[in-house]
Amino acid sequence: MTASGTNRDSGTAGGTWTAAWELLLPAAGAPARGRGRALQSALRDAVRSGRLTAGTRLPSSRELALDLGVSRGLVTEAYEQLTAEGYLRSGRGAGTWVSEAVRSAAPPRARDLAPRGPGALVDFRAGTPDLSLFPRTTWAAAHRSALDGLPHRALGYPDPRGLPELRTALAGLLGRRRGVAADPERIVVCSGVAQALTLVAQVLRGRGLSQVAVEDPGSPEHGALFEAAGLTASPVPLDDEGPSLSSLERSGARLVVTTPAHQFPTGMAVTPARRAGLLAWARAVDGYVVEDDYDGDFRYDRAPVGALQGLDPERVIYTGSVSKSLAPGLRLGWLAAPSALAAELAGRKRTTDLGNAALDQAALAEMVTSGAYDRQLRRCGRAYRERRDVLVAELEEHFPGTRISGIAAGLHIIARLPERYGPEPGFLARARRAGVELRSLADYRTGQESAVPPDAAELSGGRGAVHLVLGYAHLAPSAIAHGVRLLAHAVRTSSP
Repeated sequence: MTASGTNRDSGTAGGTWTAAWELLLPAAGAPARGRGRALQSALRDAVRSGRLTAGTRLPSSRELALDLGVSRGLVTEAYEQLTAEGYLRSGRGAGTWVSEAVRSAAPPRARDLAPRGPGALVDFRAGTPDLSLFPRTTWAAAHRSALDGLPHRALGYPDPRGLPELRTALAGLLGRRRGVAADPERIVVCSGVAQALTLVAQVLRGRGLSQVAVEDPGSPEHGALFEAAGLTASPVPLDDEGPSLSSLERSGARLVVTTPAHQFPTGMAVTPARRAGLLAWARAVDGYVVEDDYDGDFRYDRAPVGALQGLDPERVIYTGSVSKSLAPGLRLGWLAAPSALAAELAGRKRTTDLGNAALDQAALAEMVTSGAYDRQLRRCGRAYRERRDVLVAELEEHFPGTRISGIAAGLHIIARLPERYGPEPGFLARARRAGVELRSLADYRTGQESAVPPDAAELSGGRGAVHLVLGYAHLAPSAIAHGVRLLAHAVRTSSP
């Protein structure tokens, strides 16, 4: 019996089974021990890819075994397995057919196949740390030490709040470095701040909240995460002290997410009076403040501003992560919850993913308790301060008259270039042509009447001024200098 003969006998469309039969030949030649699995995989892929279309009748197990030179039992087992999975259907005396339930994947669109254009020569977009500073040797040693000391029971499904060792270590770290009033029993280890915010949104939506106030300008992710969880995001502009309290009161929200220690992206620290005002508002509306302490460990020219949460742990939900200090790819963060929400947030975490990976949690706990995490923070702080200084010096040299703010902390600055370099759209177009990726302050605004960023009074001047948000932490000093010089050359030699 030949493949073409089988095709005629089975009544399939010309060539359909022949092509699929040829796909099975390599599986038939696989080593004996794995031949059955290889045959099943090849047949499954032929159905999934559409090489065997719905309604195609397959040859009998005896015929296919003879054609492939394998035992009939292998073919019978393959047919039975794929029938159980739903790829095939069969009936007594009716043969075996490709199931109509199977749908092949849509072919890739033309734009998916098109080659990507070259990347920017220098990328000043904010938000990414220097991933080359990740302490690989230290992390590997912490992993080994944690694995050696981890009891067998810890490798089961973890406490959804996180390993007790890590929660205890985080409570000490956050209290010592950020002034957080952290009870290990009310800390929930999360997959980064993104998950922490999502958990908060889900729990509070279940309690009847439908709206969240977000800073404007602010992090685009804040509004997006809460809206994905079903809440409406209302932009609240900034004034000279922080989020506008009058706008917050008019919004009707009972929840606000803010970055008080180092507002993103303006770089300002919310004033003591406004911090007190936010807490008074939360108490008055029986609501909560979500504090995103996204870069709270990096302070250069001023004493660290303590966490807002320390002033009222029952009204502030504190969130942070290792995304800036270690690497965002670790997906390790935390939230410190008010007592009224702690159990519900832990329960939501359990139903979401059953908890974070135990070994990574144990490794982080080892780094914190051994002092290695503090050493990493000091190492990053030195590197980022140097890069900030290079960026400021290069801007002063090549764009004289530029006013810079937000430089005392964090991983980015705000630069207001004089009006002679504007208007802003033309400047950004020149930058793109020069191979420099930039974001302007306007990219972080959402409201129609957003307040002008307040960190320096001069930031409000002139419609023609160029307001840039420049990230520097991920760039080597030489790359920073090169990027600023590319911009300067583009401004001198090109038109908008």
